[in-house]
Amino acid sequence: MKYNKKVISSAFALSIALGTFATSGLAASPQEPHVKYNAEYGTPSFMGETWAPKTKKGLSKRDIAFSYLEENGKKFKLKGDMNKNFKVIQEQADNKLGTHHFRFVEQYKGIPIFGSDSTLALDKDNNVTSFFGEVVPNLDDKNINTETAISESEAIKIANAGIEKKIGKVDQYDGDFDVEQFIYEHDGAFYNTYLVKVSTVEPKVGYWHYFIDATNGNIVDRYNASDEVIAFGNGVFNDKQMFEAQFIDGVYGLNDTTRGKGIVTNDAKNANKMVTSISKMFTDGAAVNAHTFAQKTYDYYLKTFDRNSVDDKGFKLVSAVHVNNNWNNASWNGRQMSYGDGDGVNYYNFASGLDVAAHELTHGVTEHSANLIYSYESGALNESMSDIFAKMVDRDPEWLIGEKLIKSGPNRALRSMSNPAEIIDTRTESGYSPDHWSKRYIGTLDSGGVHINSSINNKAAYLISDGGTHYGVTVTGVGRDATEQIYYRALTKYLTKSSNFSMMRSAAIQAATDLYGASSKEVKAVQQAYTAVGVL
Repeated sequence: MKYNKKVISSAFALSIALGTFATSGLAASPQEPHVKYNAEYGTPSFMGETWAPKTKKGLSKRDIAFSYLEENGKKFKLKGDMNKNFKVIQEQADNKLGTHHFRFVEQYKGIPIFGSDSTLALDKDNNVTSFFGEVVPNLDDKNINTETAISESEAIKIANAGIEKKIGKVDQYDGDFDVEQFIYEHDGAFYNTYLVKVSTVEPKVGYWHYFIDATNGNIVDRYNASDEVIAFGNGVFNDKQMFEAQFIDGVYGLNDTTRGKGIVTNDAKNANKMVTSISKMFTDGAAVNAHTFAQKTYDYYLKTFDRNSVDDKGFKLVSAVHVNNNWNNASWNGRQMSYGDGDGVNYYNFASGLDVAAHELTHGVTEHSANLIYSYESGALNESMSDIFAKMVDRDPEWLIGEKLIKSGPNRALRSMSNPAEIIDTRTESGYSPDHWSKRYIGTLDSGGVHINSSINNKAAYLISDGGTHYGVTVTGVGRDATEQIYYRALTKYLTKSSNFSMMRSAAIQAATDLYGASSKEVKAVQQAYTAVGVL
């Protein structure tokens, strides 16, 4: 799919053929559109008015959700039973606020369509309050071959050959291959594919995604979804830390069994074995920081959102230090953290920044919630979410990303959320990070500008929290406590794989409305901030 899709807005009234509409929280803000349409497909990507069926008697929450989808079938340009067009992949009750949330995926002849997930929310009275997502219409006209000619194991072999051709022989993958069948759009055509995913540390860090045509075994598309934070450094500062470890077979190991399913730190230079010490004093500074910062990030999510690790199910957090030779990166590859030692000239050790660990582990949170596709605007939002929560974890007053880790060069940090334009980024023609949607990078570098354009949403988050005047728009900030709650709810309840900046605005407004009320200062701050950065 093309993930830099534009969205056009409309205030058209929704049909009430099967149900009735009430005034929603969003109605308190007349400048906000109640419906936004996907420009490519002409189907709703956001609907924000409250809806109820004519009668709820005897209807379950799931029945009401599907009634709403049925009500809007013509707008989605879908025919037939919505129970066949949509599949529930997650259902969550928000006991704190009394709301209920569904996550769907669109499917064609029983095969899910990649990137076409959607979210639907019910309030405490079982009224539908919002729909976010992407619906691909008229699939019967796309000439999709749903027959399969190869097996999952054959698809794995094809992906394995492709990976080794790209990075060299892989002696050991970081876990099993994951295979799932999807209808996948690529270059305007729709393919019946197996999505094969697997992670590597050596000879190159990667979270590999291969789309294998299930009808003939051809590779339709491939990409590496492992984020690499560029410009984090070498050397570990003399910061004293206290952390949980484990006494195993006469030695102490960096294995914390008190959090979730565990937090483990390994040494890539020692066959990726757990870092150990003969005493309670560990001398490997990179390992100490990686281990401690993983713990602090875990604790932040548990204390602030009651989230148990990245998947909310206690996912084991594994870190590897000393990865590759003088590697100027840190990465989350879907299964573990990897930290390079830096080159010793421009950058310090990548493991030595709390915001680095928080940034990377938030990619895991995103993967297990909205799962924003790592390219173009959805990828920029993916990066931005990691930056936002990195600053929520370390509470840096200057809103700088990686400021402690720069050893030399023109920048004092990797990115600035408060003033993106101060950072020189050689990937852009201007050399600066954009602070307004009109200045966004448009091109294929950096996976469509995932790091470059993340600064637009970063600036909006900064304004929501701290306020300020930007491009003539004044924002009254509401503080970090409210800001982190708004973005976490937007990420985990409303955003979908292919959400863009416009959807981000709507999701943040909906989240703020849920938490603080439609007429609250928090909703107003979100609206002002996104207007200030040119996102409508």
